[in-house]
Amino acid sequence: FYDESSELWESMWGEHMHHGYYPNGTLRLDHQQAQVDMIEEALRFADVSSVSRGVDVGCGIGGSSRYIAKKYGATMDAVTLSPRQAARGNELNASAGLGDKVSLQVADAMNMPFDSGSYDLVWSMESGEHMPTKPQFVNELCRVTAPGGRVIVVTWCHRDLAPGETSLSWDEQLILDRICDAYYLPKWCSVADYKDLFEKEGMEDVRTTDWSDEVSWFWLAVIATALTPQGLTGVLRAGPKTLQGALVMPLMQLGYRRGVIKFGVITARKPNAAD
Repeated sequence: FYDESSELWESMWGEHMHHGYYPNGTLRLDHQQAQVDMIEEALRFADVSSVSRGVDVGCGIGGSSRYIAKKYGATMDAVTLSPRQAARGNELNASAGLGDKVSLQVADAMNMPFDSGSYDLVWSMESGEHMPTKPQFVNELCRVTAPGGRVIVVTWCHRDLAPGETSLSWDEQLILDRICDAYYLPKWCSVADYKDLFEKEGMEDVRTTDWSDEVSWFWLAVIATALTPQGLTGVLRAGPKTLQGALVMPLMQLGYRRGVIKFGVITARKPNAAD
């Protein structure tokens, strides 16, 4: 899917392949700046003031990696399952003069080729929804985090279940199933599920928030872009998987409006060895 669609996304939206941040759900027209602000707000929420070495897990074409490398002078590794994304991202690294600071490679986020305790920032911007086994995903994020390091996960979730509920309603699940089929996603979990997983890994200062309101305008903007002549032509040229994804974009908006989709942010700190 991303081998097919990444070039189109970059041509329409630039290097950041994720939601934009719209403060208090207020419409803004600078959508690419809203995407940059999403990175800034996630870093601010996690109280990140410096980064020496980071890893971008599910990196797309490396927009976050380059931004963090420039902001903090950090060295960034990044992983994606898409060879096209990795190749394009490394081209952009070189063009930005960051070829010695940022490196994208094809690797499995569930089993990364990095030593344990390697990174003071472990970053996952809208990749968690792609991970088939959430406990294994969280375990791997925690494994590569250095003592005292910080994990940030920004991801699509379903709503927290109410006391006594064991599942979403059938019509809520139907919305998610259709989205998952179109975007090749596995089963989702809730923000509360992520919090529980990080706490079970022994992480500290586990904090969560819901930015569903703050991303409420994003899918309307994406739909509007897709309906332009350039967007329509690009979707048709990109291929059937991209077209399939475009056709369910209104369901993302519906899911947010109904409250079944939540835009979750989770951060946690790995204890220092002396803690």
